[in-house]
Amino acid sequence: MVRQTSVASTAETGSCVAKLAEFFPNAAPARIPVQVMRVGEDSVETVVIEFGTADTVIFTSGLPLDFEDRVRLKTSDQSLNTEAEIVALQFCSGKTAVAARFLGNVANWIIKE
Repeated sequence: MVRQTSVASTAETGSCVAKLAEFFPNAAPARIPVQVMRVGEDSVETVVIEFGTADTVIFTSGLPLDFEDRVRLKTSDQSLNTEAEIVALQFCSGKTAVAARFLGNVANWIIKE
């Protein structure tokens, strides 16, 4: 059975994501809703990618994620359907700001170098 949760951005978690994005100098603001799930698990969470680079996305999650975990990121229209590895985490107020780097080339990703 797939369990699905949603994360709403709040000012506090939003600032947490912005602080994490500072470690990625080329990060551009984005508002891309995606479903995220840890590879090999059934829990699915709807999140919003709030910042991105050519190979990294940054979002807030309530999933129990850790460094080097692999996640699948999918948009509702499947234009983004790829795996990424967690490369940075910042904890605040029960949520986690997450930076995940794509494991392969994502041809249709909107942020290019």
